[in-house]
Amino acid sequence: MSITLQDIQNAALAIAGAVVDTPCLLSRTLSEAAGAQVYLKFENHQFTASFKERGALNKLLSLDSQQRRAGVIAVSAGNHAQGVAYHAKRLGIPAVIVMPRYTPHVKVEQTRAFGAEVILHGGNFDEAKEQALQVMSQRRLTLVHPYDDAKIIAGQGTIAPEMLRVQPELDVIIVPVGGGGLISGIASAAKAMKPGIEIIGVETLRFPSLYSALKGRKPVFGTNSIADGIAVKEPGKLTLEMVRRLVDEIVLVDEGDIEHAMLLLLEIEKTVVEGAGAAALAGLLCNRERFAARNVGVILSGGNIDPLTLADIIERGMVRAGRLARLQVELRDLPGSLAKVTAALAEANANIEEVHHERAFTRLPVQSAVVNFVLQTRGHDHVQQIIAGLEAAGFKASLHNAD
Repeated sequence: MSITLQDIQNAALAIAGAVVDTPCLLSRTLSEAAGAQVYLKFENHQFTASFKERGALNKLLSLDSQQRRAGVIAVSAGNHAQGVAYHAKRLGIPAVIVMPRYTPHVKVEQTRAFGAEVILHGGNFDEAKEQALQVMSQRRLTLVHPYDDAKIIAGQGTIAPEMLRVQPELDVIIVPVGGGGLISGIASAAKAMKPGIEIIGVETLRFPSLYSALKGRKPVFGTNSIADGIAVKEPGKLTLEMVRRLVDEIVLVDEGDIEHAMLLLLEIEKTVVEGAGAAALAGLLCNRERFAARNVGVILSGGNIDPLTLADIIERGMVRAGRLARLQVELRDLPGSLAKVTAALAEANANIEEVHHERAFTRLPVQSAVVNFVLQTRGHDHVQQIIAGLEAAGFKASLHNAD
């Protein structure tokens, strides 16, 4: 089955006014970092902070009056749930969302706030899906699939004409990939409008389902990923066939690459994205040579992330950048010794965030101690200057960050 440009244009007309035509803007700083002209498509600016609204609304609008009265059902632990729930409420369609029991409380409450009936069932997506199919049959509901549906794919594909209308010079579009609905729709529209354009998908090393399918390999999956929105173990049948025909390449990125991309977007663009939302930028930055000097569209697919998770990522990023450092300092356990160390740190303009003084759990001689300092610094060079300053003051110091 093929999704035509006309299908996508029809979807664009159907959802116009109810879904945001999000900005697609040049990032000068990221362009310099990548060695390419980088244009960001801010799908995190949608009302539910994800592109998923597009396909969900297009599907809901395609239902007949009897299907609307009966209602719809969806399986999701995140963005698809909110997109379906929000637009179903707008259209007066009853919606049931089946979510795994482990789904974060905040996502459950957000989905309920949009007016959906939430059923918590199973320990994972597959178990929730089985329950949803049972409920669908019992109540005669219409399933709104997260990706393997022509109307869903056409709705997601409306992103590509928006990008090419404002940035017609694009040579390549990089897309985060989970089940394949987003990249299938974008590839269908973009290739029809500009046949020479490249479409590149990005998956995580922990969930390489489409990558492995295209390579004819059996995938090996991790237990979890910061990019949970694209942590899909099985692509759709329709989307896999479309990806084979239309997508030029799938690349893989690691967890640290995604965290780095999230921090860059936060610091440089002042925009919050979830792990899946940063995957496309991570794919670009991990493959600079491939995209050098080209006009590259990067889709920021969503921005739904728990604030505590974001705080953890920021802190880990500060460690990687050397702006948060843990130093271990050896000293004589005598009055005034700690004061001398802190004076040396102050002289080096290091700000102390944490101090842990250890006497018992050390192999040093009695009347010696180890003090662990967590310091705010300017970066790796500054950390080395701090260590040199401590050693000049007569203290042995070493860096003890995680590898």
